[in-house]
Amino acid sequence: MRRMTDLPSSLSNALEAGERAVAVDAAVIAKLTEMAGDFAINLSIAALIFVATLFVSRWASGAARRMLGRVRGFRHDPTVLSFAVQVVRVVVLIMGLIAVLQRLGVQTTSIIAVLGAASLAVGLALQGTLSNVAAGVMLLVLRPYRVGEVIDLNGVAGTVKRLDLFTTTLSNADNHRITVPNAKVLSDVVINLTGQKTRRIEINYTVGYSSDLAQARAVLAAVASLHDKVLEDPAPWTGVTALLDSAVQITLHAWVKVEDWWQTKADLMQAGKEALDEAGIEIPFPHQVAVPYGDAEPEPEPAPRPRKARG
Repeated sequence: MRRMTDLPSSLSNALEAGERAVAVDAAVIAKLTEMAGDFAINLSIAALIFVATLFVSRWASGAARRMLGRVRGFRHDPTVLSFAVQVVRVVVLIMGLIAVLQRLGVQTTSIIAVLGAASLAVGLALQGTLSNVAAGVMLLVLRPYRVGEVIDLNGVAGTVKRLDLFTTTLSNADNHRITVPNAKVLSDVVINLTGQKTRRIEINYTVGYSSDLAQARAVLAAVASLHDKVLEDPAPWTGVTALLDSAVQITLHAWVKVEDWWQTKADLMQAGKEALDEAGIEIPFPHQVAVPYGDAEPEPEPAPRPRKARG
């Protein structure tokens, strides 16, 4: 067998180059295999970290709810309690996502630098969402309402079911779910209908101009005083509040507890009408009178002319 030195120099060089190429390809394949194996391991560990983060966030939110529920300031305020629990859960999720990115080889410092450079664009794009978050924090600080109270937001009334980072959820009397952005809530007028322990009922009755107004007021005041849900202090009040086109308006004011407002108002409205009927006091209704237009009477149509007989 001839040695390599006996071969021509060109052929020897070609063989050496082929051996080097095969060695390089083998090294590249080995490196790619090692990188793929490392990436598969890191991806599996990152997936485990993400799943563990979900469980930990749920556990942390439950533990925070139990711990904060023992605090007097949080126990009687489910609004702040729910908000604080949600913040704990979001913080745990953010920490878990950072750990997942680090495990995948992503440099978190570079991500922070990129986010810092793009903060202006992100702020402009998410200004509505960020304003809702800021409004949610302000609502927790100002406390215009709490979970379980009935509020009126620009004509939309309902019971507050939830206050989170972005929205306020209401449920109206028809059990409709109403979601209002926190920024809109903070910018509009908020009427808390159950924020106080007592609430005033106002009912307007109308009686005829020929009726005894003092008697009508006494009848309505007696109806309110006899109702067991009407408070004695402040005492019921009645008075003439308007002179309408065909009737005199008498207004009844009565104070009740917040939870008795709806039913008591309905009871007083029915009882007041029945008491006025029993006392013989007229409750008038508008009348319409037909008035002829103009003073001249219409002219009668001319009588038809008789036809001449043919002769």
